[in-house]
Amino acid sequence: QVQLVESGGGLVQAGGSLRLACVASGRTFSRYSMGWFRQAPGEEREFVAAITSTNGRTHYGDSVKGRFTISRDNIENTVYLQMNSLKPEDTANYYCAQSRSSLILISTADYPYWGLGTQVTVSS
Repeated sequence: QVQLVESGGGLVQAGGSLRLACVASGRTFSRYSMGWFRQAPGEEREFVAAITSTNGRTHYGDSVKGRFTISRDNIENTVYLQMNSLKPEDTANYYCAQSRSSLILISTADYPYWGLGTQVTVSS
């Protein structure tokens, strides 16, 4: 059974930075791609970033390209999301997710394991 726990959310001024972390249980963490998604109240869950299990290839949603960076530490079973130049529209609950694939995946349906989320609020 996979368990994911996010941390690092909070309140930040527009233009500021925040670093999220997600710690995963299980010895097979390094085999699978990981993703970050976000969801604002009344909105659909949106793809933010993903990283593959082996070569570290990354992919980002259009709205965060150039501002956010996803990375992972397979020894510590942790995936990170560095968020820079934050905007009020980045305000959402951020979720990390683990896939059953080594490929880049951008759909929520492709991720069977989810954390409970961490709130990010960006003030103007």
